[in-house]
Amino acid sequence: MRFSRLTGLAALGFAACIAGANLVLAPAGLPLAGSPIGAVNAFYAEHGGLVGLVSALAPATWLLATLFGAGAVAVLWRSDRERAEAWSLVGFAGLLLQNLTFTGVIATRLALARTAPDASPDLWALHDAVFTLNGTFLATALVGLSVAGLRAGFVRLWHGVLGFVAAALQFTSATLAYAVMREEGPLGLIGLAGWLLWVVWIVVYGVRLVRVPHTIAR
Repeated sequence: MRFSRLTGLAALGFAACIAGANLVLAPAGLPLAGSPIGAVNAFYAEHGGLVGLVSALAPATWLLATLFGAGAVAVLWRSDRERAEAWSLVGFAGLLLQNLTFTGVIATRLALARTAPDASPDLWALHDAVFTLNGTFLATALVGLSVAGLRAGFVRLWHGVLGFVAAALQFTSATLAYAVMREEGPLGLIGLAGWLLWVVWIVVYGVRLVRVPHTIAR
């Protein structure tokens, strides 16, 4: 299997993992940023085992994200070099940094599950802060790989625009992190909308990598 196809499948697997995790946790009542600590403790006390089970997917998710980023760089790097640019590396850096940041999110979720129903509000506040600020790195990945893909003619205009809109929403959410964390409210929907677009963007990018011609993949 050629590398581009492998990494395209990794992108699809990455999208499936992050979407699947949320499809399991959201119906169970996963607390949103700004939720009171009482509701958080109630959820993690009741569903700690489920959180632990879903968290077991995290290492595979981070590996798949890394493969996806490496595959995108492999395809786009020649075009970047011809323009004396490195947009694909900017996008790859965003993916790696979101892996690192989300390690903190998963770690705090496991700690909440382990200590509920007496989890500290400080731990929940830390979770909210890291989770919301992660939008910075999602935006970096979206912008870098969208710009590189457009300049190389690798992604279509609508796909690039989708990436820029998702990046703007994620970056706005990260910028408003303090306000998002203060209480449950409409501000949290900004990041959610950006995240949904991010998942669609990844799927389309993955399909494009799977279908890349051999002559470009070399």
